Amino acid sequence: MVMRTISRIYFWITGWKLDGRLSPDIKKCILVAAPHTSNYDFGYSRAALYLMGVNVKYLAKKELLSSPLGFIFRLTGAIGVERDRSENMVTRLVEMFNHSEELVVMLAPEGSRKLKGKWKTGFYHAAMQAKVPIALASLDYRKKVANVGPVFHPTGNYLEDMMQVKEFYKGVTARYPEKFVLDIC
Repeated sequence: MVMRTISRIYFWITGWKLDGRLSPDIKKCILVAAPHTSNYDFGYSRAALYLMGVNVKYLAKKELLSSPLGFIFRLTGAIGVERDRSENMVTRLVEMFNHSEELVVMLAPEGSRKLKGKWKTGFYHAAMQAKVPIALASLDYRKKVANVGPVFHPTGNYLEDMMQVKEFYKGVTARYPEKFVLDIC
């Protein structure tokens, strides 16, 4: 309740709004959070999920969890990822979903705030293997709107499924638009 109130104040002070909600009927899903071009993205994304009452876990580089502020990241749902080591996150996510009654995992398929080119595809493969839906969420800095959009079950036809992902994100303005790429197919 405290975090929801803080999030409401944060959105009010910064002039942001929330559009859409993750249905309470969805107990498990991968929440794709994009664009991810700035450190501000985390604050707005996490605040939006507090406002929705969604208990979320999210992927974060492991170094953040061992920093002096690591306890804050753990309290807010961080799952540490070693980016320098070849760690099979797909298998790890599938196991987490298989051992949980309720689990929403937020991740940024861009993998970094830096312009990388193509999106990582692990979110899609994890959703397929765990048989959970994918929810799309965006931060539009031009409109100052945090949005939760469509939720879909991946069909196994990656290219076709990614066309609807591309369609959802095509009008979204990132904090740093030059760093946001929709090269996902």
